[in-house]
Amino acid sequence: MYPKPALLAGALALAGLTTLAQANPEIDALRAEIAQMKQHYEARLKELETRLKAAEGQTAATPAATVTDRLGAVSAGSAFNPQISVILDGVYYRDNKKGEGPELYEHLDGINHSHGHGHGHGIERGFNLRPTELVFSTTVDPWFDANLMLTVDSHGGVELEQAYFDTRSLPAGLKLRGGKFFSGIGYLNEKHPHQWDFVDQNLPYRTLLGEHGLMDSGLQLTWRPRTGSLYTLLGVEALQGNEQVFATAGVATPTARADGLPLAGTAAGELAGKKAGPRLWTSFAKFAPDLGDNHALQLGAWGGWANQHQEVHDHTAGTACGLPGGSCVHALQGKSRLWGLDAVYKFDAPGAYGAGDFTLNAEYLREVKDLSLAFHEIGTLVGQPRKFTQDGFYVQGVYGFAPRWQVGLRYDVTGLTNKVEGGSGVLREWNDSDRWSLALTHHFSEYARLRLQASRANLTVDGDRERLNEIWLQYQHSLGSHGAHKF
Repeated sequence: MYPKPALLAGALALAGLTTLAQANPEIDALRAEIAQMKQHYEARLKELETRLKAAEGQTAATPAATVTDRLGAVSAGSAFNPQISVILDGVYYRDNKKGEGPELYEHLDGINHSHGHGHGHGIERGFNLRPTELVFSTTVDPWFDANLMLTVDSHGGVELEQAYFDTRSLPAGLKLRGGKFFSGIGYLNEKHPHQWDFVDQNLPYRTLLGEHGLMDSGLQLTWRPRTGSLYTLLGVEALQGNEQVFATAGVATPTARADGLPLAGTAAGELAGKKAGPRLWTSFAKFAPDLGDNHALQLGAWGGWANQHQEVHDHTAGTACGLPGGSCVHALQGKSRLWGLDAVYKFDAPGAYGAGDFTLNAEYLREVKDLSLAFHEIGTLVGQPRKFTQDGFYVQGVYGFAPRWQVGLRYDVTGLTNKVEGGSGVLREWNDSDRWSLALTHHFSEYARLRLQASRANLTVDGDRERLNEIWLQYQHSLGSHGAHKF
């Protein structure tokens, strides 16, 4: 119990406050205002409850398609207003070969030497505008997303890069993609040039997949099973097999030399007609264990198989066949396969704007083509087997040494194994080509960056070693919005 003096003092204080409140008109006004606000909000609440009941009744009477549109967060307004982004990419280029550096990459010795990928994009000494990317992406309805990507070169030429759909609501972690798209193999294959940490493509991708990686028309099915803390992604692809150097088909039997002169000798056999697609199949798997909030690791493996591969070689200017005039034209057909391994580690530092962040990734690629001579100026060689093998790898690391600043180092090599085998053993073997690259990048924001890169390469071209030194100064600007980038 409280002491009586304390109770008496409390009673007197309460009586005094009550008397003061009754005598103060400001307190009376505050009481009246609070009562008015309470009455207003009660009326507003009743109005909202009435509108909610009316909306529920309207939904019950609405056709199913309209309700589905609302549930899928897709309206007539958003359906025809996709996210649009434009990527500007410009470079200043210098080398020690009077601007012929990009051409040297097009003619590296190896099993795809004669294909002429043509991915140099016309880079010359001085200022260059590389292809501008236009990306359109949207949610079509509750079942599909759609993406379209065009590139516009510096002369105004437009090329369709990608056009595909993704499903949104398949069960059991399944997802289907259809159209023309970058394959899911490897780590860098799906990444656009504006996502690269270096100005140019690495050597094994350039020689075995092409400048922009494996891209083709077809279907992709991926599955994300429930594996607890271990992220798992499994995928298969059925592709037409038209776009890439290791899956070409439908090449015509040669009728003349590159210089227009008649073919020498006699030739038996001919190239088979183009098979119905799909002619190229791939599969891939990616695994990522849970390493905590600041660390991430992803490991991957993949393979690709083409059931029809055809190519024509015209070495008219050479003397490889020992024919009059040094002519040598032949065609091959058969099957090809390609496989690879990839790994990436990322550390997300607590520093602001990327300070302290670190990424290390590496990939190994190997291609084998099991072909036979379908046409040759020396008819007796037709039918002989030819096995082409080439591989390569790259490893690169990027470190954020200050807010918005990062430095990257890359080593890439192609042709560790680089040979052609026939019935009598190794018929031709080339040296490898390798390169070191150092890049300094400043990110003004997530939409603009400036990059300075220096490269020093040892290239094998037509059997000769070429030392190439390059300097690149690149700017990239991203206009508009587009979907988040993958890991």
